[in-house]
Amino acid sequence: MKNKNCLIIFTRKPELGKVKTRLAAGIGDHKALKIYEYLLSYSAKICATVNADKHVWYTPEIQQNDFWDDTIFKKHLQPDGDLGEKMHYAFNFAFKHNYKHVIIIGTDLIEINQKLIDQAFELLQFNDVVIGPATDGGYYLLGLTAMIEPLFKNKPWGTSEVFQQTIKDVKTKNIAILDYKNDIDYADDLDHYPELTNLIQK
Repeated sequence: MKNKNCLIIFTRKPELGKVKTRLAAGIGDHKALKIYEYLLSYSAKICATVNADKHVWYTPEIQQNDFWDDTIFKKHLQPDGDLGEKMHYAFNFAFKHNYKHVIIIGTDLIEINQKLIDQAFELLQFNDVVIGPATDGGYYLLGLTAMIEPLFKNKPWGTSEVFQQTIKDVKTKNIAILDYKNDIDYADDLDHYPELTNLIQK
């Protein structure tokens, strides 16, 4: 029987100078790449056992034999466009393939875990929308049971206004909001995670 749950994971090919650029501004490109590769490995590990079909969407190109096991994760290439257009395409793809509960996450959050993702899928049994707000004003998880077009349009992506503007575009009362989590975007964010600071001190 086909799984009704679809987990979308947006990721970027780990290349020196092209990942975690805001973090790199504080700690340098090499250390930022090391952090990102750690986060990729962590994300792949926690996602592998989530009860869902798992689809990894890459930019700028699909990778084989990487952190994402080809036997567990289906791989796709992100389309051109801004983040909203990319997410819209991936959600639309999932719903066209008859998934009932669709969640998207990124790969730069060490505070997320399998239990939280499973909880989000459970909440979609009773809610139209599940969203996980980030402390920087964005969000780290979005779950839907059907397309809501305005969520992906006219957003100042990468700013502190994204979460609030997204909430305004949700017209249903059936929305579940998860706990706030901290993205790792800047050097100061590493202060909360000794395992990451230790990683780049080696």
